Amino acid sequence: MQFFRSRYFSLLSVAVLIGLVFFAGVYAGYENRPEVEKITSLLNKEAEQPAQVDFAAFWKAWNLVNEKYVAANYGTTTASSTFKKAVTDQEKVYGAIQGLLKSLDDPYTVFFPPEEAKSFQDDIKGNFEGVGMEIGIRDDILTVISPLKGTPAERAGMLAGDKILEIDGKSTADMPVDSAVRIIRGKKGTTVALKILHDGAEEVEEVRITRDVIEIPTISLESEVKTPKGKVKQTGLRPDGVFVIRLYNFSADSATKFRDALQQFANAGSNKLLLDLRSNPGGYLEASVDMASWFLPKDAVVVSESFGDNREPNIHESKGYDVFNKNLKMAILVNRGSASASEILAGALKEHGVAKLVGERTFGKGSVQELVDVTPTTQMKVTVARWLTPKGHSISLEGLKPDIEVKLTPEDVKKGNDPQFDRAITYLVTGK
Repeated sequence: MQFFRSRYFSLLSVAVLIGLVFFAGVYAGYENRPEVEKITSLLNKEAEQPAQVDFAAFWKAWNLVNEKYVAANYGTTTASSTFKKAVTDQEKVYGAIQGLLKSLDDPYTVFFPPEEAKSFQDDIKGNFEGVGMEIGIRDDILTVISPLKGTPAERAGMLAGDKILEIDGKSTADMPVDSAVRIIRGKKGTTVALKILHDGAEEVEEVRITRDVIEIPTISLESEVKTPKGKVKQTGLRPDGVFVIRLYNFSADSATKFRDALQQFANAGSNKLLLDLRSNPGGYLEASVDMASWFLPKDAVVVSESFGDNREPNIHESKGYDVFNKNLKMAILVNRGSASASEILAGALKEHGVAKLVGERTFGKGSVQELVDVTPTTQMKVTVARWLTPKGHSISLEGLKPDIEVKLTPEDVKKGNDPQFDRAITYLVTGK
């Protein structure tokens, strides 16, 4: 799930107005068409044509398309199966909005027509069928942010940082993230073929993944013991005294589960805590602030929300639970799949001197999206702000640099080795 906040700010109405204005222009020229009548009242209340925008070129293009355009594969004959139906005026409106947003050159600001809007709602509810990986754009290339634990993508060997060059034979060059998601998703039991380039590799590899129902985990304690009856019990506490928590996402209930895990850490009597945020694509801002609050005094800055020149920044501060003393030794594992809320939590604890970051530079997903209904069946996701660490560093620019840098290669994964985890344990046990 991509990062977005669960509440709306006043800026939202301003940002969404752009899309509504575009609807208003279309409506003004075709006010009697039934496909746009359903949004008439919304447009009259919330949008007016901007004073310094000339829509003459748009309307000329619209009319030229209607008067002259004939698709090369359009027709009524049954001689060819490649013929397709004519594009409706409503589909042209949707296409115009998508073109408007594409001009912003922001892969996270997107418009969802009815079918895509429903799919996106399924995604954020965590109830969908697909391969189970988060994807985004890095350096203008479709890239895996993280494969989710226990999913077909992870079992197929997909790694954070993998570049996706083709999906079912279609090039991903200039392909929007939402379009790629729609192609990769599908019914349980069906297969998708990806051509990928592992980070640092020279040869392209084809990976075929069988889709399944995706259940997104939240948290786990990464050390196990056997009970007298032979059952395996997760305790989190290793024999060397390090307590390990792995957090997979920042969902609505993750803050509560994290609190429970910290209670078990306290009960274990350890002062060495390892938090694994690798391949955690993020989630809710409120969850990351709540988790940081267990380690920071009241009013300590967790993250700043910068709106550029639009308004003053919004500062998110610790709630001041602050239950741990200076004896706490903490390390946080991060990699290229640690994004968004993961970067907020890791950045705050790093810059306040609570924890050392171990692993690789994070993804750099430091922008804020708002989700809003444009019509009853369509939605728009709009970037409205960017995240800054407590010391004012932009997460979006380069992500977070670890204090102790350790690579994890595809060869390590194949052999079952985890040098990042091992290095973090060494730091916590020896202090070096």
